[in-house]
Amino acid sequence: MTGTLVIVGAGRGLGMGVARAFGGRGFRVGLVARNTGALAAMVGELTGLGVRAEAVPADIRDRDALTAALTAVEQELGPIDVLEYSPSPTGPITSAGRTTAESAAAQFELHVLGAVTAVNHVLPAMRARNAGTVLLTTGVSSTVPAPFLANVGLAMAALRNWAHALHVELRPAGVHVATVTIASGVVPGGGEADPDAIGARYYRLHRNPDQAEEVIGDVDAFRAMVSGWSPTDLPAHPGAGAAR
Repeated sequence: MTGTLVIVGAGRGLGMGVARAFGGRGFRVGLVARNTGALAAMVGELTGLGVRAEAVPADIRDRDALTAALTAVEQELGPIDVLEYSPSPTGPITSAGRTTAESAAAQFELHVLGAVTAVNHVLPAMRARNAGTVLLTTGVSSTVPAPFLANVGLAMAALRNWAHALHVELRPAGVHVATVTIASGVVPGGGEADPDAIGARYYRLHRNPDQAEEVIGDVDAFRAMVSGWSPTDLPAHPGAGAAR
């Protein structure tokens, strides 16, 4: 079986692991992200592996640009069979007591509204075909409240909740929606944290329409870390980071 996979928020780690997993099984791969240089490098790598790949740059927070990018990918690669959404957090990451409406809205715009925009774009065609997969990636802060990732966790918990609701609603229509909770770093050569090992698990999740969630990493270890955390561990000025 072949088709088209589109990764929104594609990066050299997780995104490429997913791209290689699906591309190695005959999928065409579309990549959407902001960094044109990184996108070109990723397309070059995939092409070298014999994978048909196209990239369209777009700021995920710009809903019109995101929709246009998905349309452009479809024009090049055909209908989207699998949508994977996994942008890394950008902008200030704030603790619970320092979260403002602005810092919460910034993460919500990226993780939730971007996902809603992307899903709303692909869903009509998936419904019409009675087939399709949507994989929405969150971090461990979506399930374990972490004071030092409060605004990110706020958004990711909302995304995870929505993903599970979509799974129930759309399963009778033949559309598989699932969430992947990443509870580890993405580390080349790191066992189950290796990008290719993670990508293989995304592919297996795609192939199992009854499964609503995949968890990668040790949630209990993160929970233990949070339980031992102290407000004195906060930096003076929390900034951007890649933690989920």
